[in-house]
Amino acid sequence: MLDAESADTVNFLAQMVSAESAEDLWSLLTAKMASYGFDRLIYGLTRSAEKGGVGPEVDWVVLSNHSPEYIQRFLTQETLRSAPMMRWTMTHFGAQSWRIVQERSVSGQLSATELRHLEFNKAMQVIAGYTISFVTTGSRQRAAMALTARPGLDQDNVDKIWAQHGRDIEIINNVAHLKIMSLPNLGSIRLSPRQRQILEAVGDGKSASEISGLLGISVAMVEKHLRLARAALGVETTAQALLKAAFLNQVYVKTI
Repeated sequence: MLDAESADTVNFLAQMVSAESAEDLWSLLTAKMASYGFDRLIYGLTRSAEKGGVGPEVDWVVLSNHSPEYIQRFLTQETLRSAPMMRWTMTHFGAQSWRIVQERSVSGQLSATELRHLEFNKAMQVIAGYTISFVTTGSRQRAAMALTARPGLDQDNVDKIWAQHGRDIEIINNVAHLKIMSLPNLGSIRLSPRQRQILEAVGDGKSASEISGLLGISVAMVEKHLRLARAALGVETTAQALLKAAFLNQVYVKTI
């Protein structure tokens, strides 16, 4: 029989799995993490990570309840490259205390850029927390969650919270990540219903002329929608467009 905390976690996981939108999921997750003392979160996902980098901005999915000022500064290429815990996520999986940043700072192992990022965090009361780097299936996929402790909690407090609840927190965030990966219409790329419909027809092996007959539009209009879909997805060929749209859950889904 599950103890009370484990039963609560299982019930919460069921709620998350049943969430029908990213907004509903995020609302559930932020409230739950706040109950553990983590009142600000940043979730980031890219499916086109490059060596030492996070790939083009158009491919990012970012969810956060930090202030707009913090997010605007954080989501720059310079900050993403220099943030110590962000750099950690590029080469590690699992959960890690932010204590390692404090230790590196004390021992003089942080670069000038990293130290500037640390000062900005302190000014924004982003002082203590944990980062989870998720295991991904794609060779260029990277995803992570940064959990910032509420003001007043130092890293000693946070590490004690993690010692008691870390297993449940990590499981909850992993399930949230997997749920986010399955949801459509996240990120800045949006295909129109017609673009999606035509790409799906291409994926079913239909030619432009066959699609024209099925939809009652001209071949030229079919080609126009495919051209617009390629432009929206930032690719050169229709085959690439179909593959990327599938990665982004923009095709073959119930609702968009």
